[in-house]
Amino acid sequence: MTDIALPGTRPPLGRTIGRFLADHVTFVIFGFVTLFFIVMAPNFASAATAGAILRITAIVSVIAVGMTFVIVSGEIDLSVGSVASFSGMIVAMLVQANWPSWAAALLVLLMGAVIGAINGLLVTRLRIPSFLVTLGMLSVFSGGAMTLTDTMPVPIVDDAFGTTFWNGQVAGLPMPIWWTVITVLVGGFLLHFSLFGRRIFACGGNAVAAQFTGINVGRIKIIGFMLCSMSAALAGMMLAARSGAGNPNMGVGLELDVIAAVIIGGTSLFGGYGTILGSVVGAIFIGIIGFGLLVMGFSTTIQEIIKGAIIILAVSVNRR
Repeated sequence: MTDIALPGTRPPLGRTIGRFLADHVTFVIFGFVTLFFIVMAPNFASAATAGAILRITAIVSVIAVGMTFVIVSGEIDLSVGSVASFSGMIVAMLVQANWPSWAAALLVLLMGAVIGAINGLLVTRLRIPSFLVTLGMLSVFSGGAMTLTDTMPVPIVDDAFGTTFWNGQVAGLPMPIWWTVITVLVGGFLLHFSLFGRRIFACGGNAVAAQFTGINVGRIKIIGFMLCSMSAALAGMMLAARSGAGNPNMGVGLELDVIAAVIIGGTSLFGGYGTILGSVVGAIFIGIIGFGLLVMGFSTTIQEIIKGAIIILAVSVNRR
């Protein structure tokens, strides 16, 4: 006989736990993978390791927050890696030209917003699939970053810039973690506690129905693309501060880790569902895999194979 809960009664505890595990299956895999590394890798379970993982996953986490808006709206952005490279090059050139760090950073964030607006306009006005638009933009900004200085890196000699975006600490926490926290708080508020957030969920769930309720679907999606490119621009500045220079190749391949983090975190690739916190957990999950395999002594090539297989497994069991 089927066990059906009567109105006003709580479902059995076993069913509640089972439903929770089914809804958060990637988090269960996350827990098992972490436990595996704790058992197999000496000294993995330490505060130093946790700090190192949060630090190295900060860049993917920051972009994943912005990417969540785009994917929840039913679109995708493949250009974030090249936008990060381009932004790092631009900010390095501005700082080298004696611009104050804060002014250079604001200009690069504004540039990110403009890039996102262009992406959004091409998708919504010309009705070109976002996959194709952002794939083209990936090539445009990758080539642009290399053309600016003929593929040569641009050194950053301003210590204040490096301190603000990577090397500094506040209250004992490294700046990359603070940038992650700030991005998560802002992104979480916009997506989960604002009218814009409710509208972007509506657009991703059913764009036609959203249009009939009076939502300007095109405008909402454009704002989503703007937030995504701004997060990529911020990540580009963090990358430049980390390496002490703008490098045209520093963002290569980032888009794959970012999209994987968002999907692993539970966001639907088809739009309409997702959480900011889940995306960050997905980024940390990828970081734990990479760090754990490194600690266990696997070569870089083997790391990539195992990491890819685990990501495919996590994404495949979490399809919505």
